Amino acid sequence: MFDEKKLWKDRSVHRLKEIGVYLRYILNGHLVVVLLFLLGTAAFYYQNWVNTLSTEFPAEMIIAFLLGVFLTHSPVYTFLLEADQVFLIPLETKLKGYFFRSGLVSLVFQGYILLLVLAILMPMYAHVSSNGFQSFFIFLLVLLMIKAWNIAISWRIHYYVQPSVYVCDMFVRYFINALFTFLLFNNANVLFLLILMFIMAAYYQSFFVRTRKMGLKWDLLITQEEKRMASFYRLANLFTDVPKLKDTVKRRKWLDWIIKRISFSQENTYLYLFARTFLRSSDYLGLFIRLTVIGGIALYFISFGVGQLVLSLLFIYLTGFQLLPLSNHHQNKLWIDLYPVALKHKTNAFQSMLLIILNIQSLIFTLIILVKGEWLFSLIVLLSGILFSFLFVHFYSKKRLKA
Repeated sequence: MFDEKKLWKDRSVHRLKEIGVYLRYILNGHLVVVLLFLLGTAAFYYQNWVNTLSTEFPAEMIIAFLLGVFLTHSPVYTFLLEADQVFLIPLETKLKGYFFRSGLVSLVFQGYILLLVLAILMPMYAHVSSNGFQSFFIFLLVLLMIKAWNIAISWRIHYYVQPSVYVCDMFVRYFINALFTFLLFNNANVLFLLILMFIMAAYYQSFFVRTRKMGLKWDLLITQEEKRMASFYRLANLFTDVPKLKDTVKRRKWLDWIIKRISFSQENTYLYLFARTFLRSSDYLGLFIRLTVIGGIALYFISFGVGQLVLSLLFIYLTGFQLLPLSNHHQNKLWIDLYPVALKHKTNAFQSMLLIILNIQSLIFTLIILVKGEWLFSLIVLLSGILFSFLFVHFYSKKRLKA
């Protein structure tokens, strides 16, 4: 006899164990130290910035804008697999308890993220408001209720196939979430909050009535679950091999001018291969762009010279460390072993490309500091970045790849 409780327990426990295994690789010693330093630096500058705010600063509006995003994005973690759209569809009416537990788990995980975001934003609110931190737990309780409403709406939306419904719902819910949060933190009259809550209840009821006799869109649920896990697998793949990871490749024809600069010779065979992989793979190119943008923004707002130097080297290290798996990206492709090319050319090609990437990042960081008019520190960052990149590629990476 079918037991939906056992099914949910098996799926959820297996998924959590799998995530826990990969988290042990991700949160290794090096990365934890770097993250702690970054968090400490960010907290220091954030507190100094908060102390400069006046009572007229629109903290409530900024909080409403940011929390609106975290409240609106409310996926339901279903733990569904590809085969479920064949074997579980006939049992859909018996899976209400399964999906209800999925909703609760989603609320717990996303509520924890909401707690962290609120804890980060509260010092700014307490500085410009007379309430201080007194209302923290009240705000958290109300926001968790709003998050539960968003998760419930997000679930009812999965009964539709029209993309327009999803887009309209996102806009409507974001507007309601941001407005409610703004009124909440602005100490608005309780009557206004009650009116908004009535509107929210009516909004959910309208979707519930219209979808009551509809069937779930299993292919959409499974696709979204696979995308979420693929994102996690891509992150874990930067630290260890992930067999379940499916490569995502994009043509990016507009970057062909970079490839054309590589001369056709036997020594450049692997350089061409690694360059193509880096430019076409969303994992590596996207990672480089994200870290460069985040690092550039942080460097622009940090005015402490030594802090700029340390932060730039940290982001260069993070970029280089997370690009190391690129060297083994094609290890399971047997046809590459047929290349009539010495193995030393493969190592040299990877090191050359990694050095170029890190030097480009160093140059970008230098230009950002130079735009601020700090030419001396920009020169120091450039020279330090080039030296650090050389040492990282020719000493650290060799040791890591042989381990």
